[in-house]
Amino acid sequence: MNRDMMKQDTMQPGGLPYQEAQEKLLQLGDIHIRDPFVFADKGAGFYYMYGTMGVTSWGGAAIGFDGYRSRDLHHWEGPFPVFRKPEGFWADHHFWAPEVHYYEGGYYMFASFKAEGKCRGTQILKADAPLGPFVPMGEGPVTPANWECLDGTLYTDEHGDPWMIFCHEWTQVGNGEMCAMRLAADLSEPASDPLVLFRAADAHWPVEEEGPGNFVTDGPFLYHAPDDKLLMIWSSHGKDGYAIGIARSESGSITGPWVQEREQLFEKNGGHGMLFRTFEGQLLVSLHLPNTHPYERPAFFKTAYQAGSLMLMS
Repeated sequence: MNRDMMKQDTMQPGGLPYQEAQEKLLQLGDIHIRDPFVFADKGAGFYYMYGTMGVTSWGGAAIGFDGYRSRDLHHWEGPFPVFRKPEGFWADHHFWAPEVHYYEGGYYMFASFKAEGKCRGTQILKADAPLGPFVPMGEGPVTPANWECLDGTLYTDEHGDPWMIFCHEWTQVGNGEMCAMRLAADLSEPASDPLVLFRAADAHWPVEEEGPGNFVTDGPFLYHAPDDKLLMIWSSHGKDGYAIGIARSESGSITGPWVQEREQLFEKNGGHGMLFRTFEGQLLVSLHLPNTHPYERPAFFKTAYQAGSLMLMS
C-alpha cells in the first residue's frame, strides 16, 4: 500500500495524524480470535478481518462476531460489532468461523452456531457493508438439520452457480466428511442434496481424535489456480498438532474426484486457513497460531502456487 495514500486517509481514529493514529491501532498480537478470515476490498483500500471470538470460542454464552479493518495488514481498527445475537436467535454458544463473501451485490457471512439439543450448523447472514450489521437469513442453518456440521464456505463454480462446502463432523460420523451442496441463486436455501467429496482419512497425514477411527475435517477453503486447477485447503490434526493439508480436484470441478497432496501447507499447531491476495498481488494464507487456548492469534504467511500446488515461501 502506498504510504502517501495511507496518510491521506480521513478515517483514522479521532481524526489524528497518520503516525499518531497508527500507534493507537491494534496489531495482530493484540487480537484474540480463531479462524481468521480476511476480505480484501481493493476498491475501498481496506482489508476486513473476522474470526471466532477467543473468549467464548470453547464455552460460555456467545454474543456474536466482531470485525477489524486495516490499510496495511499490520495496524487494525476495531473491534467493530458486525453481528450481535438477536432476541430469539436459535443458538447460544459455539459461534464459530465467520467468513464474509461479496456475492451479487451483497455481503454474505457464513458462520457456524450451536444450541443444546440442536445440531451444529452453518447459517448464512447478509449485510449491505463489510462491517455489517449482518442479519440472519431464514430461521436456521442451511446444512441438514440432523447433521452435525460446521465451517461452511462459499464457492461459485464455472457456470456461476453457488455452492457451500462444509464439514460433516467426526463427532457424528467418525471419519469426518468434506461435503458440497449447491445453493439457491440468492443463497437462501439448499438447491441439492449434500455430496461427500472426501473423508479425512483419505489423506495420509491426519491422526486419530479421541479414539480409533475418528478423524477431523475442518476449515475448507477453495483456491482456483491461474492454470484452472481447483485446490482446497482444509484442516485436521497431524503428528505435530493442528495442521493444513491440500486436496486437488482431478476434474477441475467441485464434484471432483478429489485427491490428497502428500505435502501439507502448514504442519505445526496452527490451522483453519484461508487464502487471499494483498492489494499488491501477493498470495497469503491466513490462519490462527498457536492452536492453544487462550493464546490463539491471527497470522499471515506468504504463499506461492508452484508446480500445480501451494507452498509457503521461505
